[in-house]
Amino acid sequence: MKTKITIYLALFIILNSSFLILSSYSQWEPDVRLSNDPGFSQTSFDNARCIAASGSVVHVVWYENRNGNDEIYYKRSTNSGVNWGADTRLTNNSFTSYNPSISVSGSVLHVLWYDNRDGNNEIYYKRSLDGGSTWGSDTRLTSDSNAVSKYDPSVAVSGAVVHVVWHDNRSSNNEIYYKRSADGGASWSPDSALTHNTANSNNSHVEAYGSTVHVVWTDSRDGNEEIYYNRSDNAGISWGLDTRLTNNTLGSNNPSISVSGMFVNVVWQDNRDGNWEIYHKHSFDAGTNWGTDTRLTNNTSASYSPSVLVYAAPPALAVHVVWYDNRDGNDEIYYKQSIDGGNTWSTDTRLTNNNSNSSDPSVAVSGSIVHVVWCDYRDGNWEIYYKRDPTGNPTGIVNVKSEIPTSYSLKQNYPNPFNPNTVIRFSLPSVSQISLKVYDVMGREVQSLVNEKLQAGTYETTFDGSGLNSGVYFYKLMTDGFTETRRMLLVK
Repeated sequence: MKTKITIYLALFIILNSSFLILSSYSQWEPDVRLSNDPGFSQTSFDNARCIAASGSVVHVVWYENRNGNDEIYYKRSTNSGVNWGADTRLTNNSFTSYNPSISVSGSVLHVLWYDNRDGNNEIYYKRSLDGGSTWGSDTRLTSDSNAVSKYDPSVAVSGAVVHVVWHDNRSSNNEIYYKRSADGGASWSPDSALTHNTANSNNSHVEAYGSTVHVVWTDSRDGNEEIYYNRSDNAGISWGLDTRLTNNTLGSNNPSISVSGMFVNVVWQDNRDGNWEIYHKHSFDAGTNWGTDTRLTNNTSASYSPSVLVYAAPPALAVHVVWYDNRDGNDEIYYKQSIDGGNTWSTDTRLTNNNSNSSDPSVAVSGSIVHVVWCDYRDGNWEIYYKRDPTGNPTGIVNVKSEIPTSYSLKQNYPNPFNPNTVIRFSLPSVSQISLKVYDVMGREVQSLVNEKLQAGTYETTFDGSGLNSGVYFYKLMTDGFTETRRMLLVK
């Protein structure tokens, strides 16, 4: 496996100079205020993912107290973040609901939070089967009376399997717990403890790709807080051994994880340098082996709450990281990117610029677009803000032939059927503004693969169906004067 990884990286470095990788330049658009209420609005403060994207639909969750107590709210954009719909209140009880987490698979949305309507904090769940238009009822996922508090819920979905982690104190100390649904959230397995030690474990975060499930958390079994990791190779039925990812005499906490195929990335905040800095490490073999820690920030002020999102469509191995820090005298949102799997990084990009605090960001990508959401105090109370970079994510578009084609064409994807990745090739006889999109059988857009002006040539791009259900999908190429659609089959 190490030999294959070395060869792959070598090929990436050699070929990258001749590949056309789009979206190399940052073009961040202005901030957009998503909430507008006298009560405070807050994204999750434990690195739970508050934003998710599927095709041109972007979903955001947060909690706020406009109704006199904290409730979970939801909002979506159906045109990639350009315009936004109305707020949807997801909870409605006289108690408090906090720290939502969201995950999406096609048009099915899964939202998780903790709620004290039952006298102590419990984990609750609800889903939408139609992309956020309508919602099912609240489902209480935990019910252990020995645990006074259950915190830090995180949700991930792969196909029809939904994975949930959190921490609670039913064992007299905080442990990481897990449960899953094999039928898209309709029914749930019993709780399962992932950690078994006398120290505290918290700040858990889960991601899934195919049948592989990855969990990271903060753990103090070593006398100080360190980042730990575990994985399941059979969709959460059984688990491996805990892996300690950090090893220093000071604290490491607030981890965030993201996965694409075998490519796993973790970021966290770490005070080994005398103040809190953001660190990163990665694995190219689904968590079996890990690289060294990489320090991403370097300033005399504190950096907090990183969120990571990866996109692996060779030759692009893109990693997007957001966090907040106070190097400018108040807390601001920062961003940086790697397009070579975390080997080299861009300089820090400051995304906010106001005289009040901005904090707790979360990042998502769809096609070439990078989406960021956070909470912000510029309006005199905490509100939810959003911004995007429409060309910030390298989409892995490759110019595969030097000859100029004589006509437009859209080839059949290969392999077909596929699981979960497939390659789509198309040809352009002249400079063209093109759109290449994927749709489901209902005609709903699943993902925008390309929306750019390209020179004449033959191109390839990779479509990743890991977050979708098995079934028939269609991909459509549109240019001035030419349109073609082909059918493909995802089989899991």
